[in-house]
Amino acid sequence: MSETERSQSPFAGEFDFSAPPPVRTLSPDEIERQLVEHRLYLETEWRQGHRANFASVDLTGHDFSRLNLRGIKMDRALLKGADFTGAKLQSANLIGAILQKARLDEADLTGARLSGANLVSASLENACLAKAEMEFALLANAVLRGACMRGADLSGALLDGAVLSGADLREANLRGAGLRDTRLDGADLRDARLGAAFLAGASLRAADLRGAYLRLARFDGADLSDADLRGTEGLTQAQIDRAHCNGGTRLPEGLTGGRNAK
Repeated sequence: MSETERSQSPFAGEFDFSAPPPVRTLSPDEIERQLVEHRLYLETEWRQGHRANFASVDLTGHDFSRLNLRGIKMDRALLKGADFTGAKLQSANLIGAILQKARLDEADLTGARLSGANLVSASLENACLAKAEMEFALLANAVLRGACMRGADLSGALLDGAVLSGADLREANLRGAGLRDTRLDGADLRDARLGAAFLAGASLRAADLRGAYLRLARFDGADLSDADLRGTEGLTQAQIDRAHCNGGTRLPEGLTGGRNAK
């Protein structure tokens, strides 16, 4: 099988977020000035100060940990290796931002805009991404253990090799997402939309998929041991036959673990 065939999302290539804009460079004093203005902007409920604008700015490795950056503008910013540990980033604009290997553990990104962002190998343990817009985001090998992603839009996102053990993905949109070899053990995927998602080799041990939409999802070699798939929509016996089940796998009425049951 060619690399192209191994892919990923059926949406791959539909949108191009990769063309980099000219990168802006700001002095440390200017960065600090904008952060002070942004803090005042939030503290006075927009009456004073100004919203910080770091669009397309090179902020590689910058320390933003524990800061209140709600609503900040960082679209297409270069944030590789930046530290956002515990930061407040609700409704932040991070569209197309480069966040490779960034640290966002315990950050609050509720409602943040991350469409097309590059979060490859980023750490987002216990982060909150509820209702975040993450269409076509790159999250390969990212660590999202225990993250809350309820209602997030991850359609067409690439999560190959990512760790989402124990993550809350209830009502998340993962339509056409690439989840090859992804760790979803114990994840809560109730009522998630996984139509045409690519879950080959994924580990979903003890995952809760009740009510999830699974039409055309690929489970080739996926581990569904002890997973709960009762009440799912669109799941067929052919899909189950390609996965690994055990005696604890709970399936919709009429489907069985078949020859791969352990």
